[in-house]
Amino acid sequence: METAIGVFSTRYRAEQAVKELLEHQVPEGSIVFLTRSESEAKTVGKQFGAYAGGVVGGAAGMSVGVAAAVLLAVPGIGPVFALGLGAAALLGLVGAGTGSAVGANIAADSDAPLPTSGTGSSLDVAFFRRVLNEGHSLIVVRTESSQIAAISCEILDRLGLGMKKGTASTSMVTIREVDGPVIADIVGKIALAEGTMLLRDTIHDFLKQGNNRIILNLADVDFIDSAGLGELVRSLASIRSHGGQLKLVSPSENVHKLLKITKLDRVFDIEQDEASALVSIRQNAAAKSAG
Repeated sequence: METAIGVFSTRYRAEQAVKELLEHQVPEGSIVFLTRSESEAKTVGKQFGAYAGGVVGGAAGMSVGVAAAVLLAVPGIGPVFALGLGAAALLGLVGAGTGSAVGANIAADSDAPLPTSGTGSSLDVAFFRRVLNEGHSLIVVRTESSQIAAISCEILDRLGLGMKKGTASTSMVTIREVDGPVIADIVGKIALAEGTMLLRDTIHDFLKQGNNRIILNLADVDFIDSAGLGELVRSLASIRSHGGQLKLVSPSENVHKLLKITKLDRVFDIEQDEASALVSIRQNAAAKSAG
């Protein structure tokens, strides 16, 4: 499963991204759109309806079966307008219900069941809450199709992250263990396919071996795309679910800029160097043991 994330500070770019995703045959069931703006939710809802064969605007509204737009009450945020049946799960609201439908011009299939496996446990809720509280909107595309993932990444990279296709550098990782914590020195890019798979397998292997105190050295990472962003968020959630800690160390200038744009610099623990990360991890572990 690939997860691509786009963060949008302008309404136009968010709406354009949804439009392009649908025009390029990205299934609406793979798309989740989150915003705190009711007007933005209504506009995007019309796009979903138009590409599903519904009537755009008018008292009739959209055709039933289009991803429902609902108003969710999210702890720590307040009201969030969401399109996509996986929206509640992404926000940690599995089993909480879908809330109320937003407006007559948005699809009203609010009784559709929410997915309860894979989605809620794979992404870090703190990230979504942070971005939405900053007034930005989010698009998340989750798919098993490499073709759909590639299309989605291109659109979200360009319109959400404001970047073009990354360099052709090969992704590599070197593993080290330093008196408890494990360190992954990543070189190249964390991007769709090779880079995301490398990170996913690295984190999986660490956790499988019982290593849940993890440092990712990003000094030599020159590019992260929207799929890489999704994989980082998913890695953080996975490590936390195993009671562990994740530190990002020495992000390159390009990577640090991306983390700031997407507000991930406020979600991840980022250290200037390896020594600082090791001290922090050991202090946290000692405090946990003492408690």
